[in-house]
Amino acid sequence: MLSNMADLVTDYRLLIAEVYELAGLSRRISEREAAENGTTVARWHILSVVSEEPLTVPAIGRRLGLVRQAVQRVADDLVEAGQLRVEPNPAHRRSMLYAITPEGVRVLERLWAASEPRRLDTLAGSGVTAEDLRHARTTLRHLIDALTH
Repeated sequence: MLSNMADLVTDYRLLIAEVYELAGLSRRISEREAAENGTTVARWHILSVVSEEPLTVPAIGRRLGLVRQAVQRVADDLVEAGQLRVEPNPAHRRSMLYAITPEGVRVLERLWAASEPRRLDTLAGSGVTAEDLRHARTTLRHLIDALTH
């Protein structure tokens, strides 16, 4: 039983190492693609996160693993560029919600369209299926939920 627990912990550590490596590789590729499309990876990531629902700066930071100050600076730039708008937060008067605008959606769709061929090639070459990705995402979500509760 103890050996199984030790193996479980080792497998967890190895998974985290793989996630970090994948995130780093993906970020470097995304930085290049963002620059080719006249933006930054930080802007792209924030637009992606709020495309699902309006979020506060701290919530965006948690999703992206970034400090609040860094997110605030980029979010303010996106508001100034007309790609995000600030909305009142009914749950917290002082922590506003950031929502994507139609212009932000256009930028995000352009970025996704530009990166899709490379991502499809990568996925095709990897042998990974949609089911594999869904299973991996479920596993990661279970771990995230366990760590945050």
